[in-house]
Parts: sequence; structure tokens; C-alpha cells
Amino acid sequence: MRTLFTLPFPHHHSLRHRFLLTPFSSFPNPQPRTQNNINIISQIFTILSLPKWRKHPSLNSLIPLLSPSHLTSLFDLTNLDPLTALNFFTWIQRKHRFIPTLHSYHPLLLLLLRNRLLNAAENLRNSMIKSCSSLQDARFVLNFLRQLNNNKNPQGLGFKLSVTSYNRLLMCLSKFGLIDEMVGLYEEMMLDDEVSPNLITFNTMLNVHCKSGNVVAAEICFARLLRGGFVPDAFTYTSLILGYCKNRSLEKGYRVFRLMPEMGCQRSEVSYTNIIHGLCEDRQLDEALKLFLQMKEDGCVPTVRTYTILIGALCALGKETEALKFFEEMAERGCEPNVYTYSVLIGYLCKESRMDEAMKMLNRMLEKGLPPSVVPYNALIVGYCELGKMDDAMGVLGLMESNKVYPNARTYNELICGFCRIKSMDRAMGMLNKMFESKLSPNLITYNTLIYGLCKAGVVDSASRLYHWMIKDGFRPDCWTYIAFIDCLCRMGSVLKARQIFESMKENNVETNEIIYTALIDGYCKAGKTEEAHLLLKRMLAEKCLPNSITFNTLIDGLRKEGKVQDAMSLVDNMVKFDVKPTVHTYTILIEEMLKRSDFDHANRILHQMISSGYHPNVVTYTAFVKAYCSQGRLQDAEEVVIKIRKEGILLDSLIYNLLIDAYACVGLLDNAFGVLKHMFDAGCEPSRRTYSILMKHLINEKHKQEGSYAAGLDLCPTNIAADDAHLWKIIDFEITTVLFERMVKYGCVPNVKTYSKLIKGLCRVEHLDLAFKLLNHMGESGISPSENIHNSLLSCCCKLGMYGEAMRLLDSMMECSHLAHLDSYKLLICGLFEKGNKEKAEAVFHNLLCCGYNYDEVAWKVLIDGLVKKRFVDQSSELLNLMVKKGCRLHSETYSMLMQELNGV
Repeated sequence: MRTLFTLPFPHHHSLRHRFLLTPFSSFPNPQPRTQNNINIISQIFTILSLPKWRKHPSLNSLIPLLSPSHLTSLFDLTNLDPLTALNFFTWIQRKHRFIPTLHSYHPLLLLLLRNRLLNAAENLRNSMIKSCSSLQDARFVLNFLRQLNNNKNPQGLGFKLSVTSYNRLLMCLSKFGLIDEMVGLYEEMMLDDEVSPNLITFNTMLNVHCKSGNVVAAEICFARLLRGGFVPDAFTYTSLILGYCKNRSLEKGYRVFRLMPEMGCQRSEVSYTNIIHGLCEDRQLDEALKLFLQMKEDGCVPTVRTYTILIGALCALGKETEALKFFEEMAERGCEPNVYTYSVLIGYLCKESRMDEAMKMLNRMLEKGLPPSVVPYNALIVGYCELGKMDDAMGVLGLMESNKVYPNARTYNELICGFCRIKSMDRAMGMLNKMFESKLSPNLITYNTLIYGLCKAGVVDSASRLYHWMIKDGFRPDCWTYIAFIDCLCRMGSVLKARQIFESMKENNVETNEIIYTALIDGYCKAGKTEEAHLLLKRMLAEKCLPNSITFNTLIDGLRKEGKVQDAMSLVDNMVKFDVKPTVHTYTILIEEMLKRSDFDHANRILHQMISSGYHPNVVTYTAFVKAYCSQGRLQDAEEVVIKIRKEGILLDSLIYNLLIDAYACVGLLDNAFGVLKHMFDAGCEPSRRTYSILMKHLINEKHKQEGSYAAGLDLCPTNIAADDAHLWKIIDFEITTVLFERMVKYGCVPNVKTYSKLIKGLCRVEHLDLAFKLLNHMGESGISPSENIHNSLLSCCCKLGMYGEAMRLLDSMMECSHLAHLDSYKLLICGLFEKGNKEKAEAVFHNLLCCGYNYDEVAWKVLIDGLVKKRFVDQSSELLNLMVKKGCRLHSETYSMLMQELNGV
């Protein structure tokens, strides 16, 4: 019971104080009783005590000051007449558009019940249910009304739920997807002797089960409906159609649809739309289109949802013309497309990589003034991320924010995935901060994506730390988490560590699958341990985990590279025993082996066998032939293969172009090599760093020939063009790069920012920094702005070489261009400045770093732990940690514990 207190009201009306009901534990405390709040409540109470309170001159000026919390206190803390309270509550909503919260309904309902105004309480209860605007609201109302429904509740106010209130509450729970709570309430209703369910009750339950595809529960509900003596109506049958379609029981759904007229139920737009949706999901588009025409004959007008479903189905089958025809027809028939219609078309265009058209469609949608939705924006972000256009993807995020569309977890997960795909892990981790700022929590997909991205980028320490963070947050690692670590360790050659993680999966109750086995088998094969790989395959089969074609291909390739060709061929034959057919990759492995032996006849026989088996050779298959022909100087044959590739509509990759460029240059046809480069540019295939190194190698050789000297250390044989030549990058000078640019321009291949990026990165890898900076200046003179990649290559090299002054100047340039410096470079720079005794500069750099949008935990991992602590700068690390705390950079508890352990352990 609440203690008595006296409110110092300034007016002459005295209040009768009384004991008040103990509020429910889930109900928040009312607004603090400040003097100002008490004055507002007191004045309104005084006015409402008058007979003609609606006409009081002061009331209209007080209403704008009234908050839901004031209203709660007015009903809860005063002895206001209950009917006056109810009339005032209704009046301010109707006349002043006041929007009350559940906090206001709660005390008013109790006030009505204490005065036994049950009819008024019933109406208010139903209004309270209707006012729920969130999942939390629905749960609160359910618990509150359940307590009142219990005659033994602490307040002693038995207020049984009526069938209407039960139904409204069930509908409310359904709206917020609280199916378990619905089922519980429904069972309580069935056991309530004072209330009998009606058709609305059964239809509500049946519909929610059908929406979730739980046809078994829906059929049980339908049987109860019939046993209760109720006659199913159109809503009942329409719900059943939806349920059967969701459950992929299309025949049953169609049967109900056909029986509706026989049962005296007129089919509606919804019943037609449900069955059309089911047919489209089952890829029976022709049948769906027939029903679409039939619905018009049946007097049913297609809805926006009907059109949207058909447009989506047509897009899925690539029938764009028909989809757009339906889209235009909608507007002509007065059925305006909604956000979901536009989202379907935007999603289709994004999947087709037609991003400009997708953006135009979004703008068209916005011009229509349609309410904002996250769905089309997410589709655009996915499209840009898959193309690696992360600046454009981030631009869409900015557009969302400017249009007041709130990103969801999927938005950030897709951006994280996009940054991981291009190995920009600093930005990917930085997206976690954005998630937290948007009041969103990372999920298992977020963690797995980041862990996989960090592992793929070779940052295993950070991946491991994130793994522990994930567990601390209550997420259980799944097979995809383990795959990331196993695959990464295998690529790094740490097969034994990968095997240990693999064996630990059973201890953690995580099932192994063919993907994990394949990753480990691949690791053993790359380590030249095919016997252990073969034993793993046997264990895989013993555990009833069936290998797929990738598993077999991995082992076949491993055996072939070890020279065990006969074993590899036997394994190809064994694939059939496991109902696994050889793939393009399988045949390509065998072709590569035959070509390696210069057995072109055998290779061509395998190629014809592959085609006769129904497989089409891909670019990798043809590359094997091009490489073999080029290595033997058979350029005419190589060109014929390229012509064949183009005829078959296969896109050439940089490897084939590099092979041809190197082959032509090796036989002295350097002009032809640059002609191939021109084809490369025209085809939109970006030259690699290796492309430019091949051309410069032959330009150097040409120069030495003209001078009558010998180009020492240059390998001119076109055999291993995949490897990068470190020696070459060390001997390149500005004269050769100038000749390269001149030749490129001559053949219509104007050097661009990507050209400079490849060259500067190649030079920085071998610490040939003088020439790298000369090229940076040359860019500026040519009117080309440096990219973020160029800046980062130079910055990293400066830090490694201890050129900290130059590094800081580069940082300033990057900030001016809004370029993000890699965290590893910051680590090297800050540690280097501390080593040089430049504490103030180091702290200034760290201060700027905290404003760059990095994930604060990763800053602590890399800069403080991996950088300063490991170099024994413990005090400096502590000081920078304090700076982070002062700036409000919140660290995860796991990171903080890790950091304290490192600091105390030194």
C-alpha cells in the first residue's frame, strides 16, 4: 500500500486522501512530483470539479502542457469523479487529438472498477487493447488484464474478460506476432466456464496459425469450430487457403478455393490473391495468370498485393517486359503501386546489376510521396555491395537517414558483408559502431560475417577476440563460425591448429558438415598431405556426412599436384558411386594435367567428353588451353581459343589477357601486347598489378636491347605469370613508367587512378618509396586525385620505414579527402612516435583516430594491446585508454578485461 501524503494545491478545494492500489510491478513510476507538475494536475483537477468544466477559459491553455504522465497522476493520485475522469479522457482525445499511453489507461480503468462502472470499464478495456503500439505494450496489457481476470488478484477487483475482450486481445497479440502468448490465452479462454468462444475467436486463431504455415494447428482449430456448431465463413476458408499455400500443400489449398462457392461462400480478392501467391511460389505462373483473369469474371478486383505478387513472379523468371506491363496497368486501373511493388522492381534491377535504373525507380517512388520503407533501400545497398561499390552503398545509407528511414540489422549486416568482400575490415568493424548508435544489436550473422572477413584478411587475432566477445554476448558459435577459422588456418598453412578446432566442435555440440570437412581436406592437400586428406574423406563417409563435388575436386586436385595422377583418376571414377557427378571443375583439373604434359589430344578428348556430358567449359577451362599454347609460342592457337571464348559469351579475365600480353612481348611483338591491353580496357576488364609489371618488364628489356646491354634478373619466359616479381618493382625507374604511360596513351589506354594505384601499391610493397611519391606528384599534374587505396599504400610504407613526418602529412591529406587510414598504419605511426619520444604528436594522432569512425574495441585491440603493450609502452597505453573513456568511447566488457589483463601481465 502506498503511504499517505498531502499535495499542496494552491486552490481552496481540499482533497480527500485515500490509500491507493499498489501499482503493477511492470508499470513504470509516474512523472516526478515537481512543484510545476503538481500545479498543472491541481489546476486541471479544480476545473474538472466544476459542472461545466468543458467551457472553463483556462482549460484550453492547460491542455498543451498536459503529458501522459500528468494524466496518470491525475487519475491515480486524486479523488476525481470516475465518470468525469472518463469524459475528460475521451474529450481530450477527440477535441485536442491527445494521444494517451497505456500509463494513462491503467489508473483510469482501476478507478472505474473501484466504482463498479463495469460497462464503462469494458469499453475502456477494449480501447486500451486497441491502443497497443508495440510488442512491449501488448505484453503489458496481456499481463495486466490477466491479473484483473483473476478473482484472486491482489487488488480484489475481479473483472472477467468478455468474449469481445478476449477476441480483441487475441487480435492484438497476433498483430505483434506473439503466437505463444495467443495460444496460452486461447487455452485459458477454452477453460473459462463463464465465456464461450465464438466464430471470431476461432477465425482469429485459425488465421494466425495459417499465417505461420502451421496447418496442423489450424486444422485442429477448424475441427473445434465445427464441433462448436459454427458455420465457416469466407474468412475461414481464405485463411485455410493461405495456410495450405504457406505449407506448400497447394492441392489442398486449391481444393478449398474450388469448394468455397459450393459452401455458400463468395470468393474475395484475398482468397484469389492467396491462391495466386501459392501458384507463383510453386512456379505455376501460367495457372496464376489464368486465375488473375478469372477473378475479374468472378467480380473480384485485383488488389495492389495481387499485382505485386505477379510482378515479383514475372521478375523472378526474367520476364521483365510482362512485369512492367502489369506495373503500368495497375495505375491505369486506379490501383496505385505501393512501396512493396516498387521494392520488387528495385530488387530485380539490383539483382541484374542495373543500379542506375534501380535508383531511378526509387526516385520515382519518392516522387509519389509513398511512406518510407527500409526494404527498397536495403535492396540497393545489397546491389552496390555485390558490385563492390561501397561508396555508393554508403551513399544509400546517407539517403536513408536524410529521408528519415531507419536502417535495420539487415542494412548494417549487408554493409558489413560488402566491406568484408573487398577486405576493408576497418570499415566493416566500424559499422558495429553505427549499429550501436542506431540502437541495434549485432546478431549471429553480424558476428559470423565479421569473423569470416577478419579471417579471410588474415587478421586472426582480431577474429579470435571477436569470437570471445560474441560468446560473452550470449551467442553460440555455429558451423559457419568454425568454418571461418578452419579455412583461414588452412590457408595460412596451420593445418594442425585447424584440425584442433575441428576436433573441438563435437565438444561444443556443433555438428560438422561437408563444407567443414572440405575446408580441412583442402588444407591437408595444400600442405602436401594427401594421405591425411584421404583419411578424412573416409571418416566423413563413416559419419554419414556425404561429400559433394567440391570435396572430391579438392582431393583430386591435391593428388594431381602431388603427381598421383592415377589415384586422382580413380577418385573421379569413385564419384559416381556416391551419386556425385563430375563438374566443370573436375574436368578442368584433368585438362590442366594433360596440358601440363603437352598432351593436347588427350586434353581435347576430355573437353569433348565434358561438353557431351552437358557441361559448358568456363573461363578457367579455356585459360588452361591459352596458357599451354602461349608457353609453346603457339599464339595463333591461343588467339583461336580467345575467339571461341568470346563467341560463347564468356567474359575474359585478367589472367588470359596477361598470358597473351606476355606471350606477344616474349616473341618481340610488344605493339601487339599493347593491342591486347587496349582490348582489355575496352572490355571493362581491369588490368591487374601483374599486367603492368609484365609490360614494364618487356619495356625494360626493349630499352636494354636498344642500348646493347643485358637486362639482369628479368625472367622473360611466359611460364609463371601469376607470380609477382619483387625484383622488377625494385629496379623500375620513372623513365620506364613514363614510357609505359606514353605507350598506353598511344594505344588508347589512358592511365587512370586505378593504373596509378596498381603501380604505387607494387612499389610500396618493395619499399620503393621515392618513385611511388614521384608517381603521386605525376597524378596531380595529370589532374587525377589519389584514391584511398593509394594513400593507404603510401602511408603504410612510410610507417614501416619510420618516415613519421611524411606519414603525418599524408594523414592530413587523407582527412581532407575524407579517406580512412588503415588501423595498422595508425598503430605503426603511434608506436613509432612514442619510440621517438614525440608523446604529444602520438596523442594527437590517437585523438584524431577516435574521430574516424573505427570500432573502438578494435582500436583497443590493435593500437593499445598489439601496438603499445607489446612494445612495453604500458603507461602510454593506460593514458590513451583514459582518453578513450573521457571521449565516451565505450568498450565491450570482454575488451576491457582483455586490456586490463594485458596491462597487468606486463
